[in-house]
Amino acid sequence: MNRRNVLWSTISALGAAFAASRANAATEAATSDKLKVVYHLSDADKVNFVLGNIQNHIDGSGGPDHVTLALVIHGPALKAFHQAQANPDVSGRISDFAKDGVELAACGNTMKAQNITLTDLLPGFVSAEKGGVVRLAELQSQGYLYLRP
Repeated sequence: MNRRNVLWSTISALGAAFAASRANAATEAATSDKLKVVYHLSDADKVNFVLGNIQNHIDGSGGPDHVTLALVIHGPALKAFHQAQANPDVSGRISDFAKDGVELAACGNTMKAQNITLTDLLPGFVSAEKGGVVRLAELQSQGYLYLRP
């Protein structure tokens, strides 16, 4: 009789441990279900296309709370984001993305080459001081998926 009690207690304890483990795994999965994606933009002729992709990504994910996005810009594409040159559509999209929490990173090397500072860019940008490609690698090492449309 005592063996049955010990066996039943052991089975019950294992069942409870298994249930707790599954609940913990479900909680971890729920927090990791949020995709992290970095978009890479360097081609000036792809600015509107990439901005459209980012908006489609936000909409397709159910809104900005369901995805973590970053946009890293370097090379000729950065000129499209100069305050003095940006068209109203680009300015509006960047403003919306900044409000939605999209990281907007401008390559520090490109900024030096174009002789500009963050204040010359549309509001919301941060500097990728070590360079755009370094920032891309950092984000990928943090689990971001890489997209270069």
